[in-house]
Amino acid sequence: MTVIGSRLDPAAEEFTANRDTMLEKLAALDAEHAKALAGGGEKYTARHRSRGKLLARERIELLLDPDAPFLELSPLAAWGSDYPVGGSMVTGIGVVEGVECLITANDPTVRGGSSNPWTLKKALRANEIARANRLPCIALVESGGADLPSQKEIFIPGGALFRDITRLSAAGIPTIAVVFGNSTAGGAYVPGMSDHTVMIDGRSKVFLGGPPLVKMATGEESDDESLGGARMHARTSGLADHYAVDEHDAIRQARRIVARLGHRKAYADPPPAEPPTYDPEELLGIVPGDLRTPFDPREVIARIVDGSDFDEFKPLYGTSLVTGWAALHGYPVGVLANAQGVLFSQESQKAAQFIQLANQRDIPLLFLHNTTGYMVGREYEQGGIVKHGSMMINAVANSTVPHLSVLVGASYGAGHYGMCGRAYDPRFLFAWPSAKSAVMGPQQLAGVLSIVARASAAAKGQPYDDEGDAALRAMVEQQVEAESLPMFLSGRLYDDGVIDPRDTRTVLGLCLSAVHTAPYQGVRGGFGVFRM
Repeated sequence: MTVIGSRLDPAAEEFTANRDTMLEKLAALDAEHAKALAGGGEKYTARHRSRGKLLARERIELLLDPDAPFLELSPLAAWGSDYPVGGSMVTGIGVVEGVECLITANDPTVRGGSSNPWTLKKALRANEIARANRLPCIALVESGGADLPSQKEIFIPGGALFRDITRLSAAGIPTIAVVFGNSTAGGAYVPGMSDHTVMIDGRSKVFLGGPPLVKMATGEESDDESLGGARMHARTSGLADHYAVDEHDAIRQARRIVARLGHRKAYADPPPAEPPTYDPEELLGIVPGDLRTPFDPREVIARIVDGSDFDEFKPLYGTSLVTGWAALHGYPVGVLANAQGVLFSQESQKAAQFIQLANQRDIPLLFLHNTTGYMVGREYEQGGIVKHGSMMINAVANSTVPHLSVLVGASYGAGHYGMCGRAYDPRFLFAWPSAKSAVMGPQQLAGVLSIVARASAAAKGQPYDDEGDAALRAMVEQQVEAESLPMFLSGRLYDDGVIDPRDTRTVLGLCLSAVHTAPYQGVRGGFGVFRM
C-alpha cells in the first residue's frame, strides 16, 4: 500500500482557525436546511397531520429498508428566490427491498404540493440522475399541479416531466407512482404514464379536471370519487393497478412492487473496504477561510479514500494538479485534485493523459475542485495555454466513464469546466460550505471592469471619476461574492447539495454504488482532435 503521509497538525493555530470558520459555515448551512425540513411551516404541517396524513419525509422513511441511508438531493433548491427553500419536493436515492431507487415526494404542506419553477428543475434533475444510473423511480405523489401564478414558467418546460417518465420506461427503467392525495390536471399524467400505480381508498384523486372545472366546461355535476377516486380507477377506468386501504398499505404495496421488479445492478457490490487511516473529523481544518491561501489536497484525499492508499500519477510533473489512483468504499477511482489553484500547460496535458488512462481502464473519475482557472499572461499564451487547456476540457467533455465532482475550494473560470463542472454532466456534483464558483474572483472581476471603464474614458478624452470607480468596484465585489457562494449556487441546482466535509466519503460511496447500477465503458480514442 502507498499510504499518504499526512503533515496536518490538528493542534496548530491555523488548523483551529480553519476549523472554526468551517463550523460557522456549517451552522449557517444547517439553518437553511432546517427551512427545507420545515416545509410549509407549523400551521400547514399541523393541518396535514390533522387529516391523518404522513409528511413527505415520513413516507420516504417507511418506504426505505430499515436503517437504509437516504442521500437527499438538491435540498436547498429555490434558496434565495421568492419560493420556499426545498422547492416543494423531496428527492433522493435510497434502498427499497435491496434495490437502489430514485425517490421523489411532493411536500403537500407547501401550497398543497403544487409545483413552482424550482420544483420542476428539481424533478427534472432527479429524472436525469435516474436515467444516467438506471435507477428505478418511485414518485410519492400529492400535488395540486402547477402553482398557477407562476404557470408561465412551468407549463411549457413542464411537459419534459411526462416525456421523461415515458422515456425512462422505454429504456427499461421501472417507474412507480404512489398517489397519496391530489394528482390533478397535468399531474394526472404522472400516475397515467408510470409503469405501476398505487392509489388509496378515500384519499387519491386523479383527474384532468375537478368537479368545478367539469361544471364550467360541460355543465355536468360530479364529485371527486366518481371523477377520479381510487375506487373508480381500480374498478372502472383501470388506471389504478393496486388499491390500498391507507397510506401504510400503499407504501407496503410499493415495496412489494419493487421486490418483484427483478431489477439488478450491472456490477456486483465490492467487498467491505478499509476506512481511511486518518480521522475524517480533521477535514474541517484543512481548507482556509481565505481561499487565496493554498492547501495540500492530498490531506483531503487521505481522509476519504480506502486505507488512505493513493498511487500518485506524474507527481513531479504539473505539480499544481494532483492525479492518482485509489479506491473508495471498494470502488476504484481516478482522482484529480487542484493543489495550488492555477492550471498551467503541464497540468492540462497531465490531466488529459490521466483521463484517457481512466477511460482505457473503465475507472470512474473524482474531481476535487480548488482552482482559480487556467494561467494567463504573455509567456503562458505563447506557451500554448489555450490549446493545452482546450485539450483538458476536450478530454473531460468526451470521457464516458462516470464523473463525480466535489467543489472543495475555489472553482473559477474555465478551470471549473476542465474540472468537470455542472455543464460537463458529472453524474453527481456536491460542494463544501467553503466552496466558491464564478467566472473569476470578485476582486479580479471588479478590477477588470474598472480597467475597461478607465480605458474607455481615456479614449474619449474624458476625466475619470475615481470615487465612482471605487463605489462601483465595491458594489461589483459584493455582488460577485454573494453569487459565488455555495448556497446561492445550490439554490439554482448548479450542484446536487452542499455537504458537511465529514460526510464526503459516505456521500461519494453512495454515489459510486448508484453509478454501478448502470453499465458503462470508457471511450476508446473518440476524443476528437487534440491540438498538440
